[in-house]
Amino acid sequence: MWLEILCGLVFYNFFRQIINGEDDFPDIDTSDSDASFAVAARLEKLYGGKAFVGLRIPDADTGTRQHIDVVLVTKREAMVVAVRNFSGLVAIDGGGNWVDKKHKSQTHLNPVIEVSRQVAVLESYLEQRGLLLPKGHVIGRVILPDSICRPASSIYSHPEVISSHEWKELKPESRGGFSNWIKRAVGKNDMQDGFYQKLHFILSTSPMWDRLELKSNRNILGEFLKFKGYQHDMQALKNVKRSKVGRFIVQKPSILGLGSSRLQLLCIPRDYQSEDALSDECKEIAVEPSTEVLFQPLNSNKLKKLKLSSIVRATLSG
Repeated sequence: MWLEILCGLVFYNFFRQIINGEDDFPDIDTSDSDASFAVAARLEKLYGGKAFVGLRIPDADTGTRQHIDVVLVTKREAMVVAVRNFSGLVAIDGGGNWVDKKHKSQTHLNPVIEVSRQVAVLESYLEQRGLLLPKGHVIGRVILPDSICRPASSIYSHPEVISSHEWKELKPESRGGFSNWIKRAVGKNDMQDGFYQKLHFILSTSPMWDRLELKSNRNILGEFLKFKGYQHDMQALKNVKRSKVGRFIVQKPSILGLGSSRLQLLCIPRDYQSEDALSDECKEIAVEPSTEVLFQPLNSNKLKKLKLSSIVRATLSG
């Protein structure tokens, strides 16, 4: 009897690992990406509008792409947000850089200067795509969301910097604009619907980092490179390319029957006009749970291999 129970537990654990991919989750730090998505979600909840995360805006001056953590667009303004997930004491060194004392005194470029540069790059990009916003409608802010972040007074004195305490106390406004302390500017008139719709369209079709949504509500930004697995699965996945597929969702296999242990990949065609809608042309592909994704995380020099079973959803930039 005990032998039967033991065998049953082993069998159940085996299937649970196949279904949930428990041992497949890689050692990846997702804290910065998670912080950006958490800030974006809260800003949307408080003020409405749309938050775009992980933009890669072309910089005509340098010939490179400028990474922007978050851009929140409402009918009153657009806010470029640099999210700095620092914890503990943060100071400024002699060169004006920020120093995170908790993490072995890591030095970071001054985010206030960075976000000012990002605003200029975004405004130039919008103008290149035919949208010239009224002066002052794109603002820049640096948000420090970690509750234990303690910026030095020389940092907090910058009007662009939003401390963790201010972030925690943030309240919505009836007109859908930003709170005075986060805007620190005279209120503006609503943008005309044509401006708002065009701005939304431009940002929704702008270059972005790819996004992997992992289990336990974790997110990672970077670049999806390719799948890796058995030859017959690679043949089935050969058409899952960013030019054709905007998103794919990993569906868990049924626990009933050995023949149904393959993962179902729901591939959603790219559709700029309706980014959140499911198309009738969605395609399902069955692959082995051992299939891997090669991914280059943002701000990392190391490629990562992730089991497909550890991924919930992927969003690919066009």
